[in-house]
Amino acid sequence: MARYHGKSGVVYLSTSGSGVATATTSLSGWTLDLSTDKVEVTSFGDLNKTYVQGLKDIKGTFQGFLDDAGLSLFTGADSADGVNMYLYPSSASPSVYWYGTAWLDASIAVPVGGANTLTGNFVAKASWGRKP
Repeated sequence: MARYHGKSGVVYLSTSGSGVATATTSLSGWTLDLSTDKVEVTSFGDLNKTYVQGLKDIKGTFQGFLDDAGLSLFTGADSADGVNMYLYPSSASPSVYWYGTAWLDASIAVPVGGANTLTGNFVAKASWGRKP
């Protein structure tokens, strides 16, 4: 089992649901939340609360710095059919990644005393998978 440093993370995005995903420039971080719905089913006589598990609620975030070459994020956010997305924890191990189609939101911040940054959120549009 390998461990990885975050410096080699990569996000691949397309600008539409039918487009080819390419590496996104100038990102500095991403998150992926694979939480599932849980519904309480506690009954009389149970000694503690009990739950059943529902569906995954796949969502995440990304952040980085504005780069002229990275404006495709905003095109993807405008897409009427979502984007194709691939999240790699490390380019050193290209066989480990999560993937799927997503709805994308992107934001930009332009502070007078700092670098222009971008942030975004995504949620699953359809089923997601993981390799391996």
